[in-house]
Amino acid sequence: MKVAVLGYSGAGKSTLAAELGRRLGAPVLHLDCVQFRENWQERDRREANALVTDFLTNVSWVIDGNYLSDFSAARRFLEADWIILLLLPRWTCFFRAVKRYFTNRGQVRESMAAGCVEKLDGEFVRWLLWEGRSRERREAYEALARRYGDKTTVCRTSGDCRRLLQCLSPR
Repeated sequence: MKVAVLGYSGAGKSTLAAELGRRLGAPVLHLDCVQFRENWQERDRREANALVTDFLTNVSWVIDGNYLSDFSAARRFLEADWIILLLLPRWTCFFRAVKRYFTNRGQVRESMAAGCVEKLDGEFVRWLLWEGRSRERREAYEALARRYGDKTTVCRTSGDCRRLLQCLSPR
């Protein structure tokens, strides 16, 4: 099975993707690991696209991350058997991101590139609460859900995410 997990920052994309990968026995690619090199340096676009294109050759996969117009996005959505959109409320995502920061402060999460130490700065807070929730982004998610409606699941609450996982047998 091929699964694309997208949604707002702090919604739990990486956590869900890791669990789906475990339950489905599929390799997981966190697009933040593709986007960034060590110490939050952006990777060259051609190199990044090549990494994703290579990963897409797997028989099954789980890919976590938005990047709606980059990283072989059109192919990713077309080939996905299941697209999961995590559109949880703004404050839920904010509080999850704050909790994640305090849990991982000074460390690098598995879903991040080497040397990208967990951070919670003003720029990221603005992204979490406002910029990452622009009308354009909401419309892009809605368009994606309309285009691939038959294979798209939208989770708007933490309960939706729990129910989604309950449908899959544990491994």
